[in-house]
Order: sequence, then structure tokens, then C-alpha cells
Amino acid sequence: MKLLVTGGAGYVGSVCARVLLEAGHDITIVDNLSTGNADAVPDGARFVEGNVRDVAATVLDPGDVDGVVHFAAQSLVGESVENPQKYWHGNVVETLALLDAMRDAGTPRLVFSSTAATYGEPESVPILESSPARPTNPYGATKLAIDTAISGYCAAYGLAATSLRYFNVAGAHGGAGENRVIETHLIPIVLQAALGHRAGVKIFGTDYPTDDGTAVRDYIHVYDLAQAHALALQASTPGRHDIFNLGSGTGFSVRQVIDTCMTVTGAEIPVEETGRRAGDPAVLIASSDKAIAELGWKPDRTDLSVIVSDAWDFTRSLGDRAHSARA
Repeated sequence: MKLLVTGGAGYVGSVCARVLLEAGHDITIVDNLSTGNADAVPDGARFVEGNVRDVAATVLDPGDVDGVVHFAAQSLVGESVENPQKYWHGNVVETLALLDAMRDAGTPRLVFSSTAATYGEPESVPILESSPARPTNPYGATKLAIDTAISGYCAAYGLAATSLRYFNVAGAHGGAGENRVIETHLIPIVLQAALGHRAGVKIFGTDYPTDDGTAVRDYIHVYDLAQAHALALQASTPGRHDIFNLGSGTGFSVRQVIDTCMTVTGAEIPVEETGRRAGDPAVLIASSDKAIAELGWKPDRTDLSVIVSDAWDFTRSLGDRAHSARA
């Protein structure tokens, strides 16, 4: 297929673009490089620098593009609370422009990078797609608003769309991995500490009702995640909007992640215990049964040591050039 990948210079977008190229698809990437990296664009993909809203109409030639995989978004929860305007415009307005450009060009299918943040604090785990969507921050609210808009476009205009709601993505593939100026994810933060680019790591909350008192999260390998996007493109049905959770179905605590990182890296990482962060649930684990049953998805890199090892190889490959601004 001939595909447009928005946000394809970012972490998940660049890995997915690589996997789609490996599968033989023709890829064009659009990214404004506000958080992505130009050197993450894979060889073999065409690259257009710009905002989705500004360039979608020019890169979606009528009848010429088979589908869009949409990653481009603002995605920092804390920032979304402090600056909601940036998120409503950067996520919702940009995506509405993309949907209109797709409609005008007759682009038939869309895979949207949604998020588990749409669920907010779950009533029960594992989280099902039928669980109530009650986002607790503007980031999750904008993603839920986009999901609602996509459903309307499918019903009215025959778009074939799939939203994939991720949990904690980690790991690396094909020379692409997490490389952000502002890093908020646990595994890369711990690995940066292992390299000496951070003084240590903090554990926020040690009194949760879990086996070791620290919060438990579901980690999914970015390669498994990319495979799900490829499957979703093939399975999409005109006029229907499907939503799937993507996770490993297994939870790992903060302590388990830190311990695994120390085992993989061989480094002793200083740890500071501090209080809980407001709004952090004790346990977040996905049910991916629907994706497994309906998409034929088979995540096979669910072992935490494999996820960490792949992330460690990528982090070491960056050297000092990528971490000077992160300490």
C-alpha cells in the first residue's frame, strides 16, 4: 500500500514506518520535528517537514494514497494540564484537518494512535475496550475527542478506521528508539541513569496496594506495537471504527523495572523514594484479547528483560550526543 505516516520522525512513528517499509509498503512521512528527530526517518521513506494541517492536502493526492497512520500529536500529560490550548489545537484541530483532507482525496483508511489515557482511572483491571472512558487530563480528553470525530467520519463518509490505545511502550527496533529532549518514561530514564546522564531515579509512591508497594504498569514492546498497526491497516472495514487496546497483559512494578534495568546494564542505579504523584493509579494493565482475536495480533516480545535489553542497546548507541540536555 501507499501510506502516509504522520509523526514518523518520533519514537513510535519511526519504528512503525520501518516495520511498514520492511513489509513492502510505500511510505511518506510528515513531521514538523517539534519533538521528532530528522535522523529517525528511515531510509526508503519520503520525508515532508511541516504541520499535518498545512501539508495534508498536498501529500494526499486524490485516489493515490491507500491509507494514513496518524501518530503526530502533543503527548505530555503534565504539559497538557498547564497548557491545554496547545493540546486542543495541536491534537484535535490538526487531526480534523487531516480527516477533511482524507475525505477530499478519497483516502479510504486510517489507523490512529490513541492512548490508554482515554480511560482515566479505571474501575477495574485488566482494562477492556468497553471500560468507561473518563480521561483525567487534557491529553487524554483530546485523544478521546478525536476518537469521537473519527467515529462520525466513518459513519457519514465510509472511512475505514482503527484506533489503537497503547499503554507503556518501550524497547527499540531497527536503530530507532526513545530519544526525546524531555523524557518522562520510566525505562529510558533509568537507562540514562545507568549511563551516568542522570544522578538517579525517583520512585513516586511505595505504599500502593501491590506486592512491593510500587505502582504496576503494562509494558509493550514497540515492535509488537508496530505489528499491530500493520494488521489494523489490513483489517479495516469501510464505514466502521474499531478500537483496540494494546498491551502485554502483564504488569510490572516500578521496582521490578528498575531491578531489571540494573540486571541488564550491570549498573548500580541510585534510587530515591518519595511520595505518590496525584492521580497515579496503583495498577494499569490492558486486556488485549480483542486485538488478538480480531486482528490476529501475536505480541512475542513481552518479556521485560527483552524490552529493556533492546532499549539499552539503543540508548548506548546514542552516546553523549543525545543526553546532554536531559540530565
